[in-house]
Amino acid sequence: MSTSRRPIPPTPAERILRPFREFLRVEASAGILLLLCTGVALAWANSRAGSLYFEAARATVTVGVGPFVLSKPLLVWINDALMAVFFLVVGLEIKREILVGELSSPKKAALPLLAAAGGMIVPAAIYLSLNAGTDRAAGWGIPVATDIAFAIGVLTLVGKRVPLGLKVFLTALAIADDLGAVLVIAIFYGGRLDGAALLAVAAFMALLIVANWAGVREPLFYCLLGVGLWLAVFRSGVHPTVAGVLLAAAIPSRSRIDVEEAAPPLERIEHALHPWVMYLIMPVFAFFNSAVVFEGNPWKALSHPATLGVVLALVVGKPVGITLSSWLAVRFKLAALPEGVGWRQIAGVACIGGIGFTMSLFIAGLAFDGALLASAKTGILFASTAAGGVGWLVLRGATARGE
Repeated sequence: MSTSRRPIPPTPAERILRPFREFLRVEASAGILLLLCTGVALAWANSRAGSLYFEAARATVTVGVGPFVLSKPLLVWINDALMAVFFLVVGLEIKREILVGELSSPKKAALPLLAAAGGMIVPAAIYLSLNAGTDRAAGWGIPVATDIAFAIGVLTLVGKRVPLGLKVFLTALAIADDLGAVLVIAIFYGGRLDGAALLAVAAFMALLIVANWAGVREPLFYCLLGVGLWLAVFRSGVHPTVAGVLLAAAIPSRSRIDVEEAAPPLERIEHALHPWVMYLIMPVFAFFNSAVVFEGNPWKALSHPATLGVVLALVVGKPVGITLSSWLAVRFKLAALPEGVGWRQIAGVACIGGIGFTMSLFIAGLAFDGALLASAKTGILFASTAAGGVGWLVLRGATARGE
């Protein structure tokens, strides 16, 4: 007689929390990898072999067959093509949260959405207060974003006493923040628009939407059309990474048959791509985008208006904007604090919201080049380090006191 037992099926609560816990695990460990890649890039760029680092980033890479080829520097492929996949996953995460997550109802969405709005408006205003009316003003979008991998990594370092409600709030805040950053990139950081290419974008989107409506559920079909969509967006003058978000909007969120084993394409694609994005694409992006050559006194570099604007915006503006807007939302009964979460914990999360890193580096590359880009990167690296440290200290103290 066999003594083997069938595995106990997960409860509804376990099924809901399992993807969220896996998401947190991947994001936290990916933050460590990002830190390592950044450290190696900085060390290499400032070594005697630093010129090789920048030559590698400028190396031409050709992709395609026959007459259909594109030849671009490696850095362009990373920032325009690989990061489009990153934005696809961001778009899928946003869509999932809007459909079934913490942004799925006005009551759930109010606190993270308002906190994210305050965490974007105040930093942008602080940056512009130092740089308005100059060629540095284009960098106002740099401090609006939060790096979710690093932020969750810092939260994980606080320990197991962090309440689940605070983790959910941070995740929803960062995803709402990503939505705002995507809109900023699409609206303010594009190039000259090409009408014919925009028509091609519309045609691909129409095909994707019709396929969704007709019941096509094969992920490969959407990925192949997504390549065409990316090429059209690449030619259109809109930043190519926006193609990832557009594709995410068209991917079906429901399966055609109502059985547990038949996961919808949205879930299957997000689950398949998420580890690749966190463990490969983001580290490669960080490696080739975070390095800056430090010359002279590094403290003097922080006095540059662009650098100082980024630092103050992320280290001061983010916590003030997130905490103040959260307090106002609760004060006027537009939202409520998560269960078991106090104001000192909200303030700690608001501080680590100042870790801009990945998205900030990305927007900096769209806004600047040359010396201004180096100044912005210096500010991002310094501010992200300071924000992470301050946030960890605040959260550790608040968690120890049960606040």
